[in-house]
Amino acid sequence: MEGVVEKPDVIGALFGQTEGLFAPELDLRELQKSGRIGRIEINLDSKQDKTTGNINIPTSLDRVSTAIIAASIESINRVGPCKAKVILNKIEDIRDARRRVIIDRAKEVLRKWTVETMPGTDEIFREVSEMLRLARVEKYGPEELTAGPELGSAKEIIVVEGRADVINLLRAGIQNTIAVEGAKIPQSIIKLCKERETTAFLDGDRGGDLILKELQQVTTIKYVARAPRGKEVEDLTFKEIEKALKNKVLLENLKTAAVAAPVVVKKKEQRRKKLVPKQLVETAKELNGTLEGVLLDKDMKQVERLPVRELAEKLQQIKDIDTVVFDGVITQRLVDIAAERDINYLIAARVSKAMKQPLKVKLMTFEEILA
Repeated sequence: MEGVVEKPDVIGALFGQTEGLFAPELDLRELQKSGRIGRIEINLDSKQDKTTGNINIPTSLDRVSTAIIAASIESINRVGPCKAKVILNKIEDIRDARRRVIIDRAKEVLRKWTVETMPGTDEIFREVSEMLRLARVEKYGPEELTAGPELGSAKEIIVVEGRADVINLLRAGIQNTIAVEGAKIPQSIIKLCKERETTAFLDGDRGGDLILKELQQVTTIKYVARAPRGKEVEDLTFKEIEKALKNKVLLENLKTAAVAAPVVVKKKEQRRKKLVPKQLVETAKELNGTLEGVLLDKDMKQVERLPVRELAEKLQQIKDIDTVVFDGVITQRLVDIAAERDINYLIAARVSKAMKQPLKVKLMTFEEILA
């Protein structure tokens, strides 16, 4: 600017020469009243009859409005009595700078958080060791029998012979166990067997046989699992434990097998007929020799008839089947599928010899229902 001017002269020029150029929403006075434009800062320096300086105008307007305001201020050509020239130096988005500061600080916070909260190797070992320490054997009942820590809360329990068996099952992650610890069955175990679903997991030797006989006489155990013949539960590996428990059998089936084993029949014994609905008998007669099967619902209504070779695949697809009658062989695969699909009866020409005793599915042959 040519000549000497002061800040009020510049303020007057800003508001006076931009007034009325645009609509009220872009008028400096109105924008300042509404807070869209902040306090205008002016720095001046006068030398040799000339004045220079900077005008800083903070604004929260959008980019388009800010550009229009900047261009209108550049159009000022007089300040007071003096000629003047206003040049836009720069438009700075302080929000971008603020965002950068926030991002940098967030990175620092995250790094510090990660370093402080990431557990070290020693801490991890301590936590795992603590978990193993907590899974210790406990004492149960007035006899102070050795037991796993979850015996008190478990709905299903496992009865073993001795303390070492409980410890070995703990290593395998099985904590609902209790040991007999002797030939005589303690009252605590007799009481538990009445209240909980019980599996006896015994050694595969004569000692295990004797404990099983004792349990049969004084308790109401439901299942029996045995270590492989000649092995003890305390020496089994995790896989052997898993396999033995998976292959457990109902005690009532074990009793039947034990009673039937020593019997020698000199003449052919007549097979006892199993009583089933007349409709099943008629269906078995109709299917005999056809290599076909029939699927029935719980009301004994036929859902589908199909070739035996398609039976396994069909059972995996269809729902609400109660009984399957077919002219074929009941295999382990069919039993597993039937158990998974909540099928109650499999009736067929014969049953495969290599079969695990099913827990949920009842198996019958044509011979048994047609005898």
